[in-house]
This record gives sequence, structure tokens and C-alpha cells, in this order.
Amino acid sequence: MRLLVSPINTVEAKAAMAGGADILDVKNPKEGSLGANFPWVIRSVAEVAGGNLPVSATIGDFDYKPGTASLAALGAAFSGADYIKVGLLKIENQDQARDMLSHIVKSVKEFDENKKLVAAAYSDYSRVGSIAPMDLPEVASDCGADVVMVDTAIKDGKTTFEFMSEAQIGEFISAGHDLGMDVAIAGTIKFQDLELLKRVSPDIIGVRGAVCGGDRNSQIKEELVRQMRADLS
Repeated sequence: MRLLVSPINTVEAKAAMAGGADILDVKNPKEGSLGANFPWVIRSVAEVAGGNLPVSATIGDFDYKPGTASLAALGAAFSGADYIKVGLLKIENQDQARDMLSHIVKSVKEFDENKKLVAAAYSDYSRVGSIAPMDLPEVASDCGADVVMVDTAIKDGKTTFEFMSEAQIGEFISAGHDLGMDVAIAGTIKFQDLELLKRVSPDIIGVRGAVCGGDRNSQIKEELVRQMRADLS
């Protein structure tokens, strides 16, 4: 499993790299679960990574705005992100998801076909009225996305594992793999969740709060990234 760590600036990016992160995922927690950061921050983290680690960038928790999301995705790609991640927060059905993702993928792949698109659903979808995770893999694959992901929309300390059982998470992972995509699991992941994650074995796990000492609004700590990397081995 690759460890994706979400810094908000270059100081945190350097701590994540030193601790052994596999992917740097630039985000802005002030704007939500998958809140977007500024283009210059993405660019500066990409410069810190120096091609040694891939850089991901979140573009937001979106409602049904395909054009706005496509422009944001292109901006993240242009700014140096290798993975562009969109959250389908208030996307209510597969038709809306298909319209969103097909245009986002087109905007990214026409710019650079090597960039990867990450489509994220939410384990707590019933709390926010969005598409269910199991409705996502088929649509994401049809649209040309490279990765499907589950996160939590509301950051109130509840984890993905409080909304999805181990069997359901395993089913989501299998669905993504069967369609040729990588699968990422995130959502207030804690150290005690790592054994379950090792059993279901996603390709990527995404963290921030756990490596900030439990508070996602604090700073990433190198030693906690190193501990998580060791615990996953």
C-alpha cells in the first residue's frame, strides 16, 4: 500500500517526505474534506518533491458544476499535480457523476494524458445526500478515471469504518480493481485502523489528521508519518 499524506504547504510536504510518504496530496482543510489549495502552493510542493514523489491535488468537494470542476482540474494539472482529485459531494446519481467526470477527465487528459484523475465518493454519503460509493466505480471507469476513492465528507472524528463495513470496503476495492483502476481509502483513518486496511489491501491510503497528532488543523509531524509507514510494512 502506498501512503498518501496531505500537506497544506512546503513545510508539511518536507516533513511528509522525510517520514516516508509515497504521495504528497496538496489540499486545504479549511475548504472541506477535499478542499482546494492555491495553484502556487501546488507548484511549490511539486518543486519540493522534485520528481522523486508524485504530487496529488484536491480540487474541491463539488456539487453539480461540470464546467467549474473541469476548469479547476485543468488548473491543478497545469500547476504540477500528477493526480487530480475531485470529490462528488452533492452528485446525486450516476448520470450527474458521468457528466461531471467525463468532462473533468477530458480537461485533464487533453492537457497531459499522463496525468491521473481520482474520483472520490463519501462513506457518509447518506449524511450529505451524495452518490453512494458502490455507484461510482463503473461510472468512473467508463469516463476514463484512473483511481476511485472513498473519504468522509464531514470531518467530525467519525471514520470511514463507521459508515462502511470491512466487507463493503472490500467490495468497493474489488469493484475498482475489476475495472482496471487503483483504489484509495481515506476518511479520518487512525493508527488502529491499519490492521483492517492491511486485510482489505487498497492500493493507496490517505491520511492527514492521524499524522498531525489527531487534529487535521494542526501540523504534519515527520515522526508520525514514519510510524505509520512502518506500521503499514
